[in-house]
Amino acid sequence: MVKFLDLKTINDSFEPDLSRAIKRVLNTGWYLLGNEVKAFEEEYADFIGTKHCIGVANGLDALRLILKANIILGRLQKGDEIIVPANTYIATILAITDNQLVPVFVEPDIANYNIDPHRIEGKITRQTKGIMLVHLYGQNAMNTKMQEIIEKYNLQLFEDNAQASGAFFENRRTGSLGHAAAHSFYPGKNLGALGDGGAVTTDDDELEEVTRAIANYGSSQKYMNEYQGLNSRLDEIQAAILRLKLNRLDSDNKRRLDIARYYCEHINNPEITLPYYCFNDSNPEHVWHLFVVRARNRDQLQKFLSGKGIQTLVHYPIPPHKQKAYKEWNKINLPVTEQIHNEVLSLPMSQMMTNAKVNAVVEILNQQNRKC
Repeated sequence: MVKFLDLKTINDSFEPDLSRAIKRVLNTGWYLLGNEVKAFEEEYADFIGTKHCIGVANGLDALRLILKANIILGRLQKGDEIIVPANTYIATILAITDNQLVPVFVEPDIANYNIDPHRIEGKITRQTKGIMLVHLYGQNAMNTKMQEIIEKYNLQLFEDNAQASGAFFENRRTGSLGHAAAHSFYPGKNLGALGDGGAVTTDDDELEEVTRAIANYGSSQKYMNEYQGLNSRLDEIQAAILRLKLNRLDSDNKRRLDIARYYCEHINNPEITLPYYCFNDSNPEHVWHLFVVRARNRDQLQKFLSGKGIQTLVHYPIPPHKQKAYKEWNKINLPVTEQIHNEVLSLPMSQMMTNAKVNAVVEILNQQNRKC
């Protein structure tokens, strides 16, 4: 059996330090807004390359808080349009609509699954105030064309970096490229906690101050509430765990890159479209949170692999505009997005996969020479 993602094995690899980190917090008797969170915020900001990091409860809250803070600061107002990739996970869209902003869907480039910058300008109106750039599956989505558009139209750039901790654009980490970025530490992420967790990174002092207050009931001083805020705080135990795991993130991402390279060089099945790849060991533009292939007969391929003991997942079977939650968009035609959601299949990917298991995935895929 090759598991899609063996979280127990990953977490066991951090022992006994992981248990010691948890015990360290328990011994303090302090579980929220303490020294572990403060230290993690400083260390993660330094890792990403930003002035500030605010630990929050999860990745969705990080996105919501960024937009809410910009509304409070008068940089956005309800009804403003935010450009967003049509094939993103629904959390990106939820954050926009939750703030009564308007998502404007742009189709992805089918070669790399990230937003197609050449389709953006045709979607820009007077109400367009920002771009929510999603580094989907762990691959950097920034490029020179995107930079030109942002500068030409004076747009704010928000990054959804939930899947790409450690990735680069040129010599800068994703999560440091725009006005603010959201991060997720969901257990299955490359940098994963033992529960939910998230962060906002930014160089903007005003935005940091307001975001931090909103996340703490709208308060920067106890019992004095400046804003109508939320309760969205990273706890001390998760921060201690993340501090430990952060020290190994680059090397863990390097192992993922090696596995992805092996997949790309050795999978030889005409029924499967491999992901676009360009490997750079020093400043990787892809940290391979997911290794996503496409197959026209995806469901049969998944069933075939399951029968051979290979676990796979679909990220994601239904695009946001086809979800019941957004019935008003169900009739929108986004053919590239719909093709992607109908064909994608995520293969096992983890820094703890042995060479034997990686090779087993490749051999079984290559044996599958008939149509699924």
